[in-house]
Amino acid sequence: MSNPFINPLSIPVLGFCAYSGTGKTTLLKQLIPELNQRGLRLAVIKHAHHDFDVDIPGKDSYEMRKAGARQMLVASHVRWALMTEDARDSDPELVHLLKHIEADKVDIVLVEGFKKLTLPKIELHRAAHGKPFIHTHDENILAIACCDDTVLPSDLRRLDLNNVGQIADFVIEYANNWQAPNPKLPIPAVDACTIGSDKNLSVSQGLAQILSHVSAVSGTEDIDLDELDNRVLASDSISPVDVPQQTNSAMDGYAFAYQDPMPESFTLVGEVFAGHQYSGTLKAGETIRIMTGATVPVGADTVQPRELASEVDAKVSFEGTIQQGQHVRLAGEDIAKGQVALKQGTRLGAAEQGLLASLGFNRVPAYRRPTVAVFSTGDEVSQPGEALKPNCIYDSNRYTIKAMAKRLGCNIIDLGIIEDSEAALEATLSKAATQADVVISSGGVSVGDADYIKTVLARLGNIDFWRINMRPGRPLAFGKVGSSLFFGLPGNPVAVMVSFLQFVQPALRKLAGETEWQPKLFPAISDEVLRSRQGRTEFSRGIYQLGVDGRLHVRSTGNQGSGMLNSMVKGNCLIIIGDDVESVNKGETVYIQPFADLL
Repeated sequence: MSNPFINPLSIPVLGFCAYSGTGKTTLLKQLIPELNQRGLRLAVIKHAHHDFDVDIPGKDSYEMRKAGARQMLVASHVRWALMTEDARDSDPELVHLLKHIEADKVDIVLVEGFKKLTLPKIELHRAAHGKPFIHTHDENILAIACCDDTVLPSDLRRLDLNNVGQIADFVIEYANNWQAPNPKLPIPAVDACTIGSDKNLSVSQGLAQILSHVSAVSGTEDIDLDELDNRVLASDSISPVDVPQQTNSAMDGYAFAYQDPMPESFTLVGEVFAGHQYSGTLKAGETIRIMTGATVPVGADTVQPRELASEVDAKVSFEGTIQQGQHVRLAGEDIAKGQVALKQGTRLGAAEQGLLASLGFNRVPAYRRPTVAVFSTGDEVSQPGEALKPNCIYDSNRYTIKAMAKRLGCNIIDLGIIEDSEAALEATLSKAATQADVVISSGGVSVGDADYIKTVLARLGNIDFWRINMRPGRPLAFGKVGSSLFFGLPGNPVAVMVSFLQFVQPALRKLAGETEWQPKLFPAISDEVLRSRQGRTEFSRGIYQLGVDGRLHVRSTGNQGSGMLNSMVKGNCLIIIGDDVESVNKGETVYIQPFADLL
């Protein structure tokens, strides 16, 4: 399909496509207020097939634009608009248009038109128009909104074209489930039969092949609440209570029944503290003094903060605007009784532990921790703390690998430095395969090397040696030794860490039972020119920060040598430059992968 779509934003984009006259604009005019009422902030892009003007003749902005200004920005305290003269022979590019959206101010972008793009879309169809379906030649159609007379020749999700609420439900569901993709790393289909020792693979091909061999560990155990940090939940946690359990006050103030118009004053009839309840029923014109967290009495539905109230001789008057229901937390509005509070596969942290505690759980089932065995190879590697042998280097790779695996909650078996002999390697690997779920080595996996590890692995397991089209970290080995997964990482220190982030981390997350194992990627503005080479994915060490424009900005750490661990220390992210990009200009958007999870 032509015109591939790459979303440059950190929010979802959803298209609406149909043949002319089907009612796209009519539907959106009804859908937009419905979604607004449900709390979704929207941006809309419309594709027009003709010349149009959005300015009024006679206005200053119109006259200046017609006088020759290629861009005219007019602004007031209410709104601002940018009008750009952009005469071209072809349609405008959606990716270019999306870059003008202020993604921090909206939750989703709805697109009308651009039906030829590989954009996630809802197709609109009316049987009476006699038009063919779009979805038959567009695999990006997620659902079809149609009339009752439409017969769908597929199992695509069907929506009622005349039921705006149902379509709004689908949009919200899509927005809630959407995850920022990596636009530079598409995952193509991989034929395992074609992968061999001489195979060049893209990053995504290598990752897809690895993940196809990874399943969650089967063992589970009941874990005390205090010991749950960084464990993965093995079953849904169903709330046994409403949260909050009672309708309560969100602040110190006065509770009363809202009236329109409001009386000049209310009669104070009591006071209630957190953990207690007012025994009576509040009547119209009455109020009670209430503390944060205290149960709102029967008959009351609104709370006014204490600082906006005046109390004189059991009479209370209020200042400021009052809206019915304000500062009241309804029973079950956070989590309703019987609702899934935490899903199976959730990695637990402080917030999740607090949530489980608030529901009364003191033990929950968690997947067992994966066990990872780590060793380094090579007579040129010395153990830190010992005298450095001539012509040797200290072993750093084993320590970075262990630290990153520990951050993922794994148990670690440190096998040390293994000498370059077949006997030592075979004994080590044979033992590790009986003790660990995953075995990780560094060094000795370059295609064409004469290292003993290749010979031993071929005898003990099923291993592929790949050349990954990436920098740093081209050589990679993956397979099985016994029933254990095996990763052979490159020897250069930075290449080891980058390879771990791209291949080992998602595999360990999936192995641990975690459902959200995908890497977290965020768009950022490059503050400098970044060079790469087409045909390989570049992972540059970078430093990102929030700019004065409210957007993430990033720059490289400087020299990007694959042996320079200092570049990882200085950086806080990887800058990802896809294999289809030769260079990134200053001011263009790139995707970054923060180090926060592991480093």
